[in-house]
Amino acid sequence: MTTHFIERLGHRGDGIAPGPLYVPGTLPGEEVSGALEGDTIPAPKIVTPSADRVAPPCKHARACGGCQLQHASDGFVAAWKLDVVRAALAAHGLTAPMRPVATSPAQTRRRATLSARRTKTGALAGFHRKRSDEIVAIPECRVLHPDIAGALPLAEAVARLGASRKGEIAVQITRSADGLDVAVTGGKPADAALRSALADIARDHDLARLSWDADETLERRAPAVKLGTARVVPPPGAFLQATPEGEAALQDAVAEATDGARHIVDLFAGCGTFTLPLASRASVHAVEAGRDMLAALDRGWRHAHGLRQVTTEARDLFRNPLPAVDLARFDAAVIDPPRAGAEAQIAELAEAGPARIAHVSCNPVTFARDCATLARAGYGINWLQVVDQFRWSAHVEIVAQLSRT
Repeated sequence: MTTHFIERLGHRGDGIAPGPLYVPGTLPGEEVSGALEGDTIPAPKIVTPSADRVAPPCKHARACGGCQLQHASDGFVAAWKLDVVRAALAAHGLTAPMRPVATSPAQTRRRATLSARRTKTGALAGFHRKRSDEIVAIPECRVLHPDIAGALPLAEAVARLGASRKGEIAVQITRSADGLDVAVTGGKPADAALRSALADIARDHDLARLSWDADETLERRAPAVKLGTARVVPPPGAFLQATPEGEAALQDAVAEATDGARHIVDLFAGCGTFTLPLASRASVHAVEAGRDMLAALDRGWRHAHGLRQVTTEARDLFRNPLPAVDLARFDAAVIDPPRAGAEAQIAELAEAGPARIAHVSCNPVTFARDCATLARAGYGINWLQVVDQFRWSAHVEIVAQLSRT
C-alpha cells in the first residue's frame, strides 16, 4: 500500500500530505498509509510515528469528534498553536512577542453543548462521531468538568421527553456557583404536560435553571457566575468563557493591557467578563447587541460594592459600529468579537486612536486581518498571549496589547 509523508497540520488539526491529502490523527514527520476517500485518508495506519505522538488520555478519543489533538504531546500542541498565530500574522507582514501558552487543566470545561436524540429503546446524548451526525456517549470525557459529564442522563431524559423521533436537540449545560444551568433548543413546543415533566426533571436533578427554547424557563435558584467582585446571572444560553482558568487568564491579560487607563470602552461586552473586573479601577462603557446580556451586566454592577461607574449601550457593532467621534473620549479599548472579527469596528478604532487596545480573539485569521488595519494606523503589538481553554482541540484564543508606536 502506498505511504504518505505528513508535512504539516492544517488549521483544523488534520495532517496534510502532498496532494494535498488530509489525514486526521497524524503529526508532522509521520509516514502513514490507508485507503483514500476523495482527498482524505479517514482511518490512517501510522507507519513511522512522530516523537511527539502520545497515547490519547481519553477512552473516547478515537470515536468522539470533540477533540482533534489528543494524540499529540502538550508541548507540541502549545508550539503548534503559537505557530498558527505567527503564520496568520506573517500573512499580513506582522510579528509579535509571544508569551507562553496558558493551557487549562483537563476536566475543567464548565460549559458545553451536548447533542441528544430519542432512540428505539430510550435516548442517547453526547458529542458527534468524527465527520458524522452519529452521537457518541462520552461518560468519561477528559475535557468536561465531572458535573457536566455526569449530566448525560439528564440530557437523555430531556430528549426522551421533548425530542422528535427524527430530530436532534441541543442541550447546553453550564456549571454555575448555584448548580447546573440547562438550556435546550430544538425541542417540541412546550405544552402543559411537557412543562410539568420538565419541572419534575429540574427538581429530580437539582438544577438551578432549565430553559426550553423561548417557551419556558424554570428557575429554582439563580445560576450566578462571579465576574470580578460582581455576581451576574446570565440569560439562558448566554455565552461564557469555557473554563474558569481560561477566563482568569484572559481577564488578567486584559487588565494588564489596559493598566493605567481611567476611561475604558468594552466592545462586544457580553455579560461583563471584562467590564466588571475592570470597573474595580476604571469607569467602563460596555457595548453589546444583546439587551438581555447588558441587563444582566447592569444588575451585577448595581449590586456589587466598590466598583466605578459602568454604563451600557445596546448596539449591533457589525451593522452600526461605535464611531470614532464617540470612541475618542476613552483612553483604552477592549474588543472581543466573534470569529468573524470586527472589520468595521476596528476601522473606527483605528481612526479614534485610543492609547491602548486589548484585542481578544478566537480566530487567528480575522485577528491578524484586524491587527493589520490597526498597524496601518500606527499601532504595534506589544505582546501576545495564546490562551488554550479548548484543550486538545484546534481552537486558538488570543489576547494582545496594542499601542501606538
